[in-house]
Amino acid sequence: MAKYILKRVLFGIFSIVVVVGIVMIMIYSILDRNLIFAQDTNYSKTSNNRRTTYSMEQWEKYGYLDYVTYSDYLTALRNDGEIDEDTRATAVKLGYTAESDSDLTAQYTALFTEYYESQGYTVVRLDAVMAGKRLADGGTAALYAYKDIPVTTRLLEYFLNMFHVDNIHYVEENYPDADIGEIGLTFTLYDPVYGGEKFSPAIMGNGTEYKYLLYFTDSFPYIHQNLFTINLGLSYTVNRGEEITITMTKSQGSYVYSTVLYPTGLVEESANDLHSARYSYQSVTGESSLALYTDRFTDDYSNVQTVKSGLSRMGYSFIIGIIATILAYALGLPLGVLMARRKEKFADKLGTFYIVFISAVPSLAYIFMFKSIGGSILGRTYTTFTTEVIDWRYYVLPVVSLMLPSVASLMKWLRRYMIDQMNSDYVKFARSGGLSESEIFSKHILKNAVIPIVHGIPGSILGAMTGAFITERIYTVPGVGGLLITAIQKYDNGVIVGVTVFYAALSVVSIIMGDVLMSMVDPRISFTEKAR
Repeated sequence: MAKYILKRVLFGIFSIVVVVGIVMIMIYSILDRNLIFAQDTNYSKTSNNRRTTYSMEQWEKYGYLDYVTYSDYLTALRNDGEIDEDTRATAVKLGYTAESDSDLTAQYTALFTEYYESQGYTVVRLDAVMAGKRLADGGTAALYAYKDIPVTTRLLEYFLNMFHVDNIHYVEENYPDADIGEIGLTFTLYDPVYGGEKFSPAIMGNGTEYKYLLYFTDSFPYIHQNLFTINLGLSYTVNRGEEITITMTKSQGSYVYSTVLYPTGLVEESANDLHSARYSYQSVTGESSLALYTDRFTDDYSNVQTVKSGLSRMGYSFIIGIIATILAYALGLPLGVLMARRKEKFADKLGTFYIVFISAVPSLAYIFMFKSIGGSILGRTYTTFTTEVIDWRYYVLPVVSLMLPSVASLMKWLRRYMIDQMNSDYVKFARSGGLSESEIFSKHILKNAVIPIVHGIPGSILGAMTGAFITERIYTVPGVGGLLITAIQKYDNGVIVGVTVFYAALSVVSIIMGDVLMSMVDPRISFTEKAR
């Protein structure tokens, strides 16, 4: 069994890589990359060379290509000590006999062109080159090189950077100019967030990305960690610059204020969660972010999340999905049994009508119908989901809309499996042995018919976390399903790829768990023996 699971896991990982690769090919190679500017006001305000430059910068940020300007090239040479600020000193150092800045610039642009073309880049020189610029200031800034990133390279880098383990060298590796002080880990039995008076063990870091690597709180799951994180990429438009895992897991709704004790000793009513503190450094200006928060923080661990009253996107999707799943099995299985036992009778015909109705009517149509009927019963307010008010009535219509198709599916397949079993030889033998119909159905037919149904239970449970595209969209549920739709509409490539990985991973896990559960229900099923 263990060998089988290992093989399925390895094949599942391969499947995830293939699926993500196909999605990346569709996004970065097939679709028009200019679509990312559809809602970009900055793009519409530019023209000519400025628009070209802006397009290249955005395409590089979105992961389409590698973009290098002549100015970047000079900066790299200056940092390596190959050129000086003074043009004449540079010429002497390099052994050139350039009589003017323009001569030296021409020599360097030739070197730039030769080098990047040899690396497979396309070198472009725009018209109306910026004039009056010294070599050291980046003259001829309209000269640049670009190269599309191969899908294999993009795919490899994505998965290599997916899993991150925090360590004390994070700051010095990513911000070499930052003054972090003495790096290391600290273990405390009394968490400073609680004033150092409450027994609450925590592991804190200095030089790490997160201040708190392990800590305890009074909220589920009580033990929390920031040591190991999953990086699915960054959002470009949905939540600009935010990690996709944070977008899916952070709370939503209105702020929840509590008394917060900051490291400086300041006490105030705030929604800030100090346990989420991350290192923040202005790498562009080289300035510490601490200057903005000197009244609250004593170091650069000042980037914190806020506590809100609602659930996360994943939380809303899971709550609605798991309730719908439980109700679907609670109703679908008994009704499927009833249809099989009352074959060709009124109960069976009524159930068949329901199955045909749900299957024939487009989901969009009956969801709107349920929304209209539900609005008349519950009130129009509860047809549109909100994160500001917690009320069970907001969950009713999304749950019902998700549950009814699942009920029909379970009824249909369980009825079919049971009728197939009813015609088996062992059923005829049981009848000849004097067993009642009730005993035959409960001890033999149902037990065998439910085995294929069991395989889908893990998928139904894990699938609850993925959300429902149409349902969440119609009822404005702020879940994961709606996130993907929003990302597609806004051409947020990072979110599309990240959510695809999330969906694919859950699918692989659900299939493996389904196989394991099915073998547990029916010992006759073995994944270790070869078929004869």
